[in-house]
Amino acid sequence: MIHRFTPNKVLLFFLGVCLTGTTAFSQDSLITVTAEKGDGILSLLRKQGVDPYDSFDDFVALNISNLRDSVHLYAGRRYIIPVAELDTVEVIPAIKKQATQIKKIEGKAFPIFGKKHEIVLSKSERLKGNVYYLVSGHGGPDPGAMAIYGGKPIAEDEYAYDITLRLAKELLAHGATVYIIIRDENDGIRDDRVLEIDRDEVAYPDKAIPLNQVARLKQRVQIVNELYRKNRGKYQRLIVTHIDSRSKGQNIDVFFYHHEKSKNGKKLAESIHKTFQEKYKKYQPNRSYSGTFEDRTSLYLVKKTHPAMTFIEVGNIRNKKDQRRILDPDNRQALAKWISEGILLDYED
Repeated sequence: MIHRFTPNKVLLFFLGVCLTGTTAFSQDSLITVTAEKGDGILSLLRKQGVDPYDSFDDFVALNISNLRDSVHLYAGRRYIIPVAELDTVEVIPAIKKQATQIKKIEGKAFPIFGKKHEIVLSKSERLKGNVYYLVSGHGGPDPGAMAIYGGKPIAEDEYAYDITLRLAKELLAHGATVYIIIRDENDGIRDDRVLEIDRDEVAYPDKAIPLNQVARLKQRVQIVNELYRKNRGKYQRLIVTHIDSRSKGQNIDVFFYHHEKSKNGKKLAESIHKTFQEKYKKYQPNRSYSGTFEDRTSLYLVKKTHPAMTFIEVGNIRNKKDQRRILDPDNRQALAKWISEGILLDYED
């Protein structure tokens, strides 16, 4: 759960199928739709009534040869919608009656994700009992790196925060306890390219963020370390998300840093890095992945925080190529999902 938020329980109902057998995609019943201008994978799936986050990877796998950079749609082209169906079998009356019984799925509402995304449905309990601290870079009086896109200003802290919220939702779905350290109660997960800039972020639970950079970093370290002490004895990890701000001409892949003396931090960074390597190989086979994981103890949060941690740079906000990765909500969701898969790999390996 997200600490300090009492989730509102939401009951969702659906017709459960209790038949045994293999779920398969039927070639005769595949749904195809034409992408319109402005459509992304998430919006296209939502229009078809399909959960965009659960079906994202399946959609990419089914349409990989018809995507630009393995994640972008072409307007006017037709795409396969991943809808799983049961194989056709003869159903005896007793089984048919059981198959139409209504099952109850319990979701939880976390308002911090925003009205559109607040419901979290359980995917598993693979991370149950684990504690994760998520820190998005900058915030409050400090927007971080700035750039101009489409004539509008864009800021690092808004995009780092959006990715962090998406990651938090993924971890919660697997049973983890999640602390969002930098938080904005009215932003939520946003599916826009240009995220409006504000200055109302606070530090957990509701502390004003200092203007002074050193004071800001010290505040985050103190919050994380105090929570770490309270949760002593539990499996705890820290993930810090930033967006780089190098020269406009320099595009970068996703990088991961850890403390030079932390074996668990190195393993966490390595696990997420390995996941990204595999995803790039699968979804972007024509492009090499140059992101690395390495120790970088000179970073204040890497040096001072107690939990094993990784510090992630997801791209250069001033570079046009990297902007496509950062501004597209589909890409932000993919980044969060891949990071979460790396976290699962780290824990279960």
